[in-house]
Amino acid sequence: MTTLPAVTAEDVDLADMAFWFPDRSLREAGFKALRDAPGLRFFREPVLEGSPFEPGPGYWALVRHEDVWAASRNAGMFCSGQGSNIADLPVELNEFFGSMISMDDPKHYRLRSLVAKGFTPKEVARVDEYVVGKATEVVDRMLEAHPDGTADFVESIAAPLPLGIICEMMGIPDEDHEQIFHWTNVILGAGDPEFGGNYDALMAVSLEMFAYAQALGEDRRAHPVDDITSVLMQAEADGERLTIQEFGSFFILLVVAGNETTRNAISHGMKALTDYPDQKEQWFGNFEATTKTAVEEIVRWATPVIHFRRTATADTELAGQPIKAGEKVVLWYNSANRDERVFADPDRFDVTRSLQPTQVGFGAGGPHFCLGANLARREISVMFDEIRRRLPTLRTTGEPAYLESFFINGIKRLPCAWD
Repeated sequence: MTTLPAVTAEDVDLADMAFWFPDRSLREAGFKALRDAPGLRFFREPVLEGSPFEPGPGYWALVRHEDVWAASRNAGMFCSGQGSNIADLPVELNEFFGSMISMDDPKHYRLRSLVAKGFTPKEVARVDEYVVGKATEVVDRMLEAHPDGTADFVESIAAPLPLGIICEMMGIPDEDHEQIFHWTNVILGAGDPEFGGNYDALMAVSLEMFAYAQALGEDRRAHPVDDITSVLMQAEADGERLTIQEFGSFFILLVVAGNETTRNAISHGMKALTDYPDQKEQWFGNFEATTKTAVEEIVRWATPVIHFRRTATADTELAGQPIKAGEKVVLWYNSANRDERVFADPDRFDVTRSLQPTQVGFGAGGPHFCLGANLARREISVMFDEIRRRLPTLRTTGEPAYLESFFINGIKRLPCAWD
């Protein structure tokens, strides 16, 4: 069992970036202390540098698996339409950045019904052959570019696979992939100085990406081809289609989420397999039988999206804590996925960990469960199968350069080597 530093719930300030960096053991100890404290704790809100919006009144932190699950499954009581990020933004900005994850029914149902047509089993199966071929191509390129047997795992393996797949699905030309990669880094790295680190950089890149998406959507509506953008632009639900503006916001959500989250799950997975060589041996030695639990464990371990917010629509109570209508709650998925009430020895990576209880890395059920969960699972399993077959000695050789963010559990760089 992993030993964590001694931390009390009173020591924890989730708005203080010093809590998040650089010692991750302090973070884990802090969340454990919060889970062990009775009821819920209220926290002040962090502020993004340069943001024109004043910090809000604060929020209740949901850190236990049971509480995160309860709020996720009760969208009527804990809504998303007032914002899915901690900060209070105008409705237009919430929907611009969050698309349907910052909406409630019936608006959410209408939009999800439309975009789900691009993620039917038929559409996902259509790209499966490309996923396998892309994984092979990614390894080929790394071996060719790095004959000395050393590379950056993120740059060479973890990033190219999901980026290439989501761009292929959306019909984004090869020459634009690097630009898409840059945009997604800035959007989800908004608090990291390496990617601009401020509100102005976030808005500038978001508007560029939105304009790109609108142009792509208009082209596919007029000239459909065999890609998901065309499916989405032609899809109808109750006689309605996506507007170009709706597609633009959904494009940002889909491309950012479809690229960054899977990339980080694969990166954390590779580090875990290096740190726990017995688990690598167990998975790679019985790959087909172990893959389902191994992939879920990677997502639990990584929890690429650290939190989302909800807002109480009426006076209620959770974990014995009265919550007033209009008050915010923040669902800390990273903490729920380390809840020792649910997961035995949660700080140990275990590729055979039971699928029940369910990890919450894709959300904890309810209407906002990750639309691309099955595609992400497939990408993770295919990439590690390619590593198992062609680079069984691949391992990380140093500490990750972590993204400075309390929203995305990102790895920017991760040195690796193979024999």
